[in-house]
Amino acid sequence: MTSDPETAFGHPEERAAALAGADPLDRISVRDYVVEVEIGAFAQERGLRQKVRFNIVVEVLPVPQPLNDDVDLILSYDRLTEAVGHELQAERINLLETLAERVALRILREPQAVRAFVRIEKIDRGPYDLGVEIVRSKDAVTRAQANVMPRPRVVFLGAQVDVAAYLAQLGQDAALILTVAGLGLPVPRSSDAGAQRRIELLAMEQAAWAVSAQDARFFVVGTRTELDWAMRNGQISVWAPSRMVMDSVHPPQGDGLALAVWLAEALHAVELVVIGAPRPETKLPLRLMEA
Repeated sequence: MTSDPETAFGHPEERAAALAGADPLDRISVRDYVVEVEIGAFAQERGLRQKVRFNIVVEVLPVPQPLNDDVDLILSYDRLTEAVGHELQAERINLLETLAERVALRILREPQAVRAFVRIEKIDRGPYDLGVEIVRSKDAVTRAQANVMPRPRVVFLGAQVDVAAYLAQLGQDAALILTVAGLGLPVPRSSDAGAQRRIELLAMEQAAWAVSAQDARFFVVGTRTELDWAMRNGQISVWAPSRMVMDSVHPPQGDGLALAVWLAEALHAVELVVIGAPRPETKLPLRLMEA
């Protein structure tokens, strides 16, 4: 018989067994799966790859009978490691909690999966491991699907204009996200490419704050969480791009218009509106307006 602390620090398989009812489900697992990834909220963790260990246990529905040794009838172990890889490639993540949640939800979208135990640990931070463990069930996927993000209309401001006058010409059927170029002011130059990129992004953020001052309805936002909240609540956002661009696994390059296209495509925008700038390359619905 094990104690609560032993169960708490034991492998997720032990947790799954401890939480099983009178009619336990089958389980599959991946143990001690280690990958190197850039993750972390602190400045010293940026640009640094560290080892992260995954332990995953998934309770699954009973396999159909007769199984006939058919791999297509079961939830493959590969689907667990693929879920990890997919979420690590989607964007740079700060928190283990965020990564664990996304991995669990992706696994639970599999038809056979009923409940997922996900433990993630950083193992390079010192003489100890730092980690998080979560348990999620199928209804977590249902809640996530019910909370699907609305699709916004992304507007790029390539010139200084009376923004409110332009917005009056746009439809009210989607949340609005404004993106901006620089103010046309001289931008400091650096011989370091990384520093220069941050300088250029900060110039765009200065322009975002200048635009937000035009109208009390405009709010500067800098994270995906803030954008999600704003879209759900009908807030007009002015995007400050630094955080999302620097957190991207494959950060977009180019000027403000290129970033507007990247954001619009990432959010599956209903339309990209470009004011006072050339036609960009995109497969999204596009509206060009003169400044």
